[in-house]
Formats: sequence, structure tokens, C-alpha cells
Amino acid sequence: MDKVLGIGNALVDIMTRLQDDHFLKEHDLPKGSMQLVDQEFVRKLTRATENMDKQQSSGGSAANTIHGLARLNVDTGFIGKVGEDELGNFFANDMEKTGIHPHLLRSKTDSGRAIALVTPDSERTFATFLGAAVELSPDDLNPELFEGYQYLHIEGYLIQNQELMKRAFEQARKNDMKISLDLASFNVVEANLDFLKSFVKEYVDILFANEEEAKAFTGKEPEKALDELANICQIAVVKIGKEGSFVKRGAEKHHISSIASDPVDTTGAGDVYASGFLYGLVNDYELDRCGYIGSVLAGKVIEVIGAKMSDDQWKEIGALIG
Repeated sequence: MDKVLGIGNALVDIMTRLQDDHFLKEHDLPKGSMQLVDQEFVRKLTRATENMDKQQSSGGSAANTIHGLARLNVDTGFIGKVGEDELGNFFANDMEKTGIHPHLLRSKTDSGRAIALVTPDSERTFATFLGAAVELSPDDLNPELFEGYQYLHIEGYLIQNQELMKRAFEQARKNDMKISLDLASFNVVEANLDFLKSFVKEYVDILFANEEEAKAFTGKEPEKALDELANICQIAVVKIGKEGSFVKRGAEKHHISSIASDPVDTTGAGDVYASGFLYGLVNDYELDRCGYIGSVLAGKVIEVIGAKMSDDQWKEIGALIG
């Protein structure tokens, strides 16, 4: 089976349950938003949530995708940067426990973290401190890190360091790797559109987008956006929430339905959809089956708080995907 390497922002996700919306107003955090915050603010928030119900796990978009692949018994690795601190050690240990080979560089800066504040209506508000994660640089990407892998999966958030992405793509091409990119955020697409269009056309084999990202990239609605994306890469995927997804390779196109689920929290749904889809590709499955496996993982992860699922849920997934 092919091996998959991920590159992304190494963040520790800290899912924190709130009793009501008052805490958000008190800390000037717009409900449902994702705010980038500085070190002092995140320390203040950590103190304020000290006695609240919380759970933490290794996170970040690409890391979530790699975690899902590892749970499906794919050989995986991950490149990122963390601090020389407790959270950095936690991130590395959490990945190793899952069977991921972490290629982690260390920094004097505190490790990045995403504090997800979850209100009783399951709405998530993020306060994200990127910290050491954004210090990953092109010079950190030694050729040896890419050896032995057949797929590279990158999160779109890294587009804000264009030289880093260029170096990663070039190293992957030198190793004859298939390149998978998740666009990650419509506002990131809008801010880097010319660069993205050029790089997708030149380097990307598999492109994941949700409907907002696809529209930001093409200016078109999902199915027409899919057609345009599939003209510049080998495989295009456009996720359309509860309506499922569209996938296309050449003239082959499928609409994949979502599975029945009882949604609680959508954190990580797109990330683990990519896990399932890539799992299908490394096993040489038909394109529609790849999409189905992606839908199963996405449908199951939204039934829990956070982007990680229990052993029992992974057993259910195993039974569903055969």
C-alpha cells in the first residue's frame, strides 16, 4: 500500500464546552468565528477555561487528514513545527500513538493551539494561536523527509507561506509523488487566487474544496466549479455539506450522497472526508467508492465533539466500508 506524507500547521486542538454564550461576549469573541489571537490572549483564555470540561488532541487540517488515514492502517508521516513545551510533546506523542511518523521540528516559540469554545447548541468559536506552527520554513524541508512516500497531502492554510508550498511541491515532484491539496478556507483562496490557480495547474493532482472554496476559486456553483477544477488537475472533489459531494476525473463524474447521521459538531468533517478519499486512492478503488468512504468518515465524525473518533466508531466505519 502507498504511503502518505502530510504537511501543515501543527496545532493542538482544545475542545472546551461552555454552559452558555456569556463567556464569548465577555472575551469579545464573535460566536461561530475563527479568530487569530496572540500569545497573551491565549494565555488569558487558558486561565479563564482552566476548570471547564475540555479535551485535547493533535490537530490542524492536514494533521487531521493524516490521523484519519493512520486509523485506516495507512502508513503515514507528518511534517510540522511545534514548541519545546508540553503541548509540543503532547502533539508528537499523540501522533505516535496513532502510528503516524512525526517529522517535527522544534522552536523556542510556544506550540500552536486552537481553542474551540463549544456552546450548548454545538456552535464552535475558535481562538487560534499559530505560534511555532507558522515558523515552518522552506529550509526545513529536507529531501530526505519525502523519501519512501508516494502521496503528499498539504493544507491550503500554508498558502500564506508561498515559498514553503513551492519547496514542498518541488520536493514531491522530484520523488514522483502524487500531490493532494485541500483548499481549506474560502478567504485564503480569495486572498491568494492567482498564485493558487498557477500552482494547482502546475503541481496538484488531487484537489479538495467545499462549495464556498470552489466558488472563490472559479466564481461558479458546485457542479460547474467541479468541471472547471477537473480541467486543471487529475481529480477534483467539491464537498457540498449534507448534500454530499461531487467527484470528477477526466470524463468520469459522480455525485456521492452523504450518509445518515446525527450531527453534533462539524469540526474535521472535510479533513476526514479527505482521509477516506485518499484511503480509497492508495488502495486503487474506483472513484465513486473513494467518495463513499470519504462520506462515511465525514458522517461519523460530525456525531462527536472534535475531529477525533473513538475505537468503537472506527470499528463501525470498518464495517461500513468493508
